[in-house]
Amino acid sequence: MIDFSVEPEFQAKLDWMEKFVREECETMDLLWPEMAANFETHRTDARRHLKPLQDQVKAQGLWACHLGPHLGGPGYGQVKLALMNEIIGRSNWAPTVFGTAAPDTGNAEILALFGTEEQKAKYLQPLMDGDIVSCFSMTEPQGGADPGEFTCAATLDGDEWVIEGYKWFSSNAKLATFLLVMVVTDPDKPLTERMSMFIVPADTPGIDILRNVAIAGDVDPDNGHHAHIHYNQVRVPLDHMLGERGGGFKVAQARLGGGRIHHAMRTVGKCQRAFDMMLERAVSRRTRGRMLGDHQMVQSKLADSIVQLESFRLLTLKTAWIIDEVEAGRMPHGAARNHIGMCKIAMPQLYKDVVGRALEIHGSLGISLDLPLANMYAGHWSLAFADGPTDAHKSQLARAYMKKAKPAEGLFPSEHIPTRKAAAKQRYPNARDDGK
Repeated sequence: MIDFSVEPEFQAKLDWMEKFVREECETMDLLWPEMAANFETHRTDARRHLKPLQDQVKAQGLWACHLGPHLGGPGYGQVKLALMNEIIGRSNWAPTVFGTAAPDTGNAEILALFGTEEQKAKYLQPLMDGDIVSCFSMTEPQGGADPGEFTCAATLDGDEWVIEGYKWFSSNAKLATFLLVMVVTDPDKPLTERMSMFIVPADTPGIDILRNVAIAGDVDPDNGHHAHIHYNQVRVPLDHMLGERGGGFKVAQARLGGGRIHHAMRTVGKCQRAFDMMLERAVSRRTRGRMLGDHQMVQSKLADSIVQLESFRLLTLKTAWIIDEVEAGRMPHGAARNHIGMCKIAMPQLYKDVVGRALEIHGSLGISLDLPLANMYAGHWSLAFADGPTDAHKSQLARAYMKKAKPAEGLFPSEHIPTRKAAAKQRYPNARDDGK
């Protein structure tokens, strides 16, 4: 039976989080609102304020909860993590305060899963402690997120691998202590065995950041946080491979699946915040002699948002539940794949619709920077492309369901009424005898 309930002790933690995020994390959003400021470890003023908040989170047993117990985390499970992330999603700084900031969350997971003890000691522990940040460098300028089009490659040269090629939109590369780089090592093998993953320290010679690309919300168009990188004959030792040779696809999939569900969880929180603003506005302002909320068009926007948000929240919780069932061995490996895809597909549209309606109801104030809605609205496109383009997931989901379908046996569809009616009469020839 599907069950999203939690014990009273954990609900008390959620209640504590709700108050803490609103009072403390959202305050950090106001004091340090710059894009990606939460990743800038050199900002001593912000870090000085951040550390005591992180200590409070750790004291509550809520630090780095995305990792299971076998990976060094508390092991709350995905349903509880979903409920937590609804709250964390309200604030840009909250993920950093709680030790669950992407891309570091996914990078920590694959280091824990595939890293050697030496790699974990050098990179995972400082990452989990929040002392450093990392970068996941996978997509490429010409091929986007399609690994079949990747050309950035590594070749063996004695006791080193030499990486040559270009990567695109490598978030936080300029701030990272290390980069996880997915490159082609065996070009003649099948796609899923063609690539390997490397840990590349950021101070390795040859890492040439050509540009730091800005996105909506960045204040400086020439100094964003998403790097276009040339790996120019970058040399790394043999022991810097993460996982097995040719296992890069497996490593990446382990990371991206978790990232997609975490994005979905936080989207619920962001949209709930926008909806709360919408409700407040509806009962606060008047137009044409009535409260905004008394107008049917506004009521329609509210109702549509309620249904969309609740539907997506339940989809996310069900997906989290399935993942927990897989982890517990009660469902087969891969059982959550389609539902993770559903979350990825529905997420940007929900975000666009709910935040967009909130912006509309606030009018000129909504599009101003006096409220967070305009910047929030710009972020829906980021969600559409995060962890792979949405269209790719639509195609994958459709194909998965078509595999379950069987073609019609005859000329007409299986639900063709005349055909079914004839079969029914043949089966029960006397069914309508003496009928009126």
